[in-house]
Amino acid sequence: MNNQNEQQNDESAIKPRRRGVYLLPNLLTTGAMFAGFYAIVAAMNGKFEPAAVAVFIAMVLDGLDGRVARMTNTQSDFGAEYDSLSDMVSFGVAPALVMYIWSLSSMVEYGWQWGKLGWLGAFIYVAAAALRLARFNTKASSTDKRYFQGLPSPAAAAVVVGMVWFFFDQQVKGQDVAPVALVLTVITGLLMVSNVSYYSFKDLDFKNKVPFIAIFAIVLIFVLIAVDPPKTLFAGFLIYALSGPIISIMRRIRKRSQRQS
Repeated sequence: MNNQNEQQNDESAIKPRRRGVYLLPNLLTTGAMFAGFYAIVAAMNGKFEPAAVAVFIAMVLDGLDGRVARMTNTQSDFGAEYDSLSDMVSFGVAPALVMYIWSLSSMVEYGWQWGKLGWLGAFIYVAAAALRLARFNTKASSTDKRYFQGLPSPAAAAVVVGMVWFFFDQQVKGQDVAPVALVLTVITGLLMVSNVSYYSFKDLDFKNKVPFIAIFAIVLIFVLIAVDPPKTLFAGFLIYALSGPIISIMRRIRKRSQRQS
């Protein structure tokens, strides 16, 4: 009898574990990818406001999946790779196509050379997003968690679709601001692959107590977004995108002044 029990225990130990994926974080990642894909479809049908909103929804879901995985201890290599592919769709391809359909495609009216610049500018953004995500995956374990190297792809996407949403809300046609849209798209892409440092907000501890004024500041942010989402979101993420180069320039000026003194 004991021998039979030992054999059963040995068989259960040898029996391979069932392979699978964690449902909750990957479900959120799938939702983010769905929102990014919907943004493309909506832009193709001329619905630019829903397209922009879909990208911002993808940002929220993308921010949740990682935190949920850490909180529930359901992190996995599969989830990390799947998240990167989802980010490429939602924050790489979707913003570039939304911007191209809304504005950059109209640059062909200035001449075929300008038409090429329009889709090449969108491609530069897509390529930069892919390079940014690849670099982040390879250096994730060796970099300072408090800072991002280069503009994060979700923030870059927010700047691009934020511009679309802002001008569309102001009833400004994309063809009227096509040169500005091209410059913004290319610069945003270059910032993603730059070495400029951006604060990541990952060192914020949501489990500990915070000052009362912090809660009031969060309420104020929600109020500002609710009053005028296009202006508030576009301005907020544009300021964040500019904060990296401005802080880097200020640091260099301080270092030079310290050396001279």
